[in-house]
Amino acid sequence: IEKQQSREVRSEAWQAVNLYFHVPQARRQAKQVATSPAGADSWADVYEKLKNAVAVRHYSPRTLHSYRGWVRKLQVFVKNRPPNAISMTEVEAFLTDLASRQQVSASTQNQAFNALLFLFRHVLHKAFQPEGVTRAKYKRRIPVVLSREEVDAVLNQLSHPYDLIARLLYGCGLRLSEGISLRVQDVNFDAMRIIVHDGKGGKDRGLPLPESLVDDLQAQLERVRTLHALDLEAGYAGVILPEALAKKYRRAAKDYGWQWLFPAKRLTLLPEVGENRRYHIHATHVQRAIKHAVRQAQIAKPATAHTLRHSFASHLLSANYDIRTIQELLGHASLKTTMIYTHTVQSQTLKEARSPLDLR
Repeated sequence: IEKQQSREVRSEAWQAVNLYFHVPQARRQAKQVATSPAGADSWADVYEKLKNAVAVRHYSPRTLHSYRGWVRKLQVFVKNRPPNAISMTEVEAFLTDLASRQQVSASTQNQAFNALLFLFRHVLHKAFQPEGVTRAKYKRRIPVVLSREEVDAVLNQLSHPYDLIARLLYGCGLRLSEGISLRVQDVNFDAMRIIVHDGKGGKDRGLPLPESLVDDLQAQLERVRTLHALDLEAGYAGVILPEALAKKYRRAAKDYGWQWLFPAKRLTLLPEVGENRRYHIHATHVQRAIKHAVRQAQIAKPATAHTLRHSFASHLLSANYDIRTIQELLGHASLKTTMIYTHTVQSQTLKEARSPLDLR
């Protein structure tokens, strides 16, 4: 009797195995969908919704690139499980793994935290409460600053157009992205001003135009005018503009005022529309040129393009310019950010306690 029952159990098991492997693929997939969490989106849907959520809030393309990268890393960490099935325990494990095993910096860990916070709140519409994770405390480090002699040594090693870009970064305190994104109409010689549009945080600001750069900028504008005329003869589709602006002003892409102050050497083919458009010079090319110039000048400091902006703020501070004025020129939202430059110059504060009556 026991042998008979054992044979019956084995027979039923084999029948179940054979039944599974003979079920059509479509029926197995339908069964998997039925057992998955209700309303679970695919990862493709998540990335599309993430793109739309970032666009609605007018965040920069770099923000989208960063958030999408962290969502992709989370997807790999949870082994491609459905997005809506991800628990807070898994999120905590992911963030803890970044800090413990990968030992990322505090800023990187906080960037990942913010990306996942955005994902859960605005894409998955779920509460985001990783209680087991402590936000990393950001350590504000003293920026690298070049002396005036070192700045001159670096600038003398650069060739056109990188020398003019570097002089603008240092002379106006521009971020690299702001310098290469300047357009012809942003330079106002009458008012001696340079207008920065859509800086960090989407803010605009006006900056004084250095008098020593007037001749070089006018020569650069003539080069841009010549290139623009050649592009028009070749029938190019214009420069790359923000999508909303391009729809509102359809002829702006070919207007001289909207041309880049530092255009790229070659046209860029946009596959989705099949058009050749002009883009500005790539940031990587400028970074490489400045890095090479630093080595040629035999400067041991780890200087980059952003170091020129740091040097701008530090040199103004050492010249006794008001800290609030420097904050406005740099486009900082908080004075705390600007105050870091007080550590780069020698303090002029008197330590000896004296009465104001004796200071006359």
